[in-house]
Amino acid sequence: MAPPLGVQLYTLREALTADRDGTLARVAALGYTAVEPYDPAADPEGFRRVADGLGLTVPGAHAIGLLGDEPDRVLEAIATLGGDLAIVPAGIPEEDFGSRDGLHRAAEVLNGLAERAGRHGLTLGYHNHWWELEARVDGHHGIEALVGLLDPRVVLEIDTYWAAVGGADVPALLRRLGDRVRALHVKDGPGVKGEPHVAVGAGTMPVADILAAAPDAWRVVELDECAGDVFDALDGSRTFLAGLGEAA
Repeated sequence: MAPPLGVQLYTLREALTADRDGTLARVAALGYTAVEPYDPAADPEGFRRVADGLGLTVPGAHAIGLLGDEPDRVLEAIATLGGDLAIVPAGIPEEDFGSRDGLHRAAEVLNGLAERAGRHGLTLGYHNHWWELEARVDGHHGIEALVGLLDPRVVLEIDTYWAAVGGADVPALLRRLGDRVRALHVKDGPGVKGEPHVAVGAGTMPVADILAAAPDAWRVVELDECAGDVFDALDGSRTFLAGLGEAA
């Protein structure tokens, strides 16, 4: 059975600001069965009620606030949403991925948060952009070098598009990382920085090969920017993924 197909709600940030509940209803109507919030501490109880009513699960959430002054408040919010995956989406200095000392600093932060997350019944994850792949340490992509320093409890959400932009052979990367990869951001586009994304299947990414390399990871569709109608792109993405057996 395919993992639940989700949407990273940053894709719909403007629509959510205007009408959260209506936007979630449109996501469910498109056939998605999961969502990944990016601001879990904003009314987690109310969000959970709406999501439950629409049949949307929340397996995990992005939370930049985990690096702030109140990580426990953020972790409690993610637990309230019903997920078990608390993901650091950014916030570690880019330059730390290019040196052994920097990687040790990054690992210290993430390992400490993993300990804290475990007390809330959650697993900590880290989500990449391109710079963790562009950087090289001892001949390895920065993020791969980091994994060797991380507590085994820390998992990864690999943004497949940004990994490719950063220079990785994404299917090969996923096979090397193995079961450390708990989730994937599935996105598509021209494969360069600064250009809008397109519906999954309409760009340059080898989507089928990528998904085959991480068969058990949660699939999360995201468009950071979209040149056309974002709901049309989400609809097209789901249709393409359903054709690959990735959605009901």
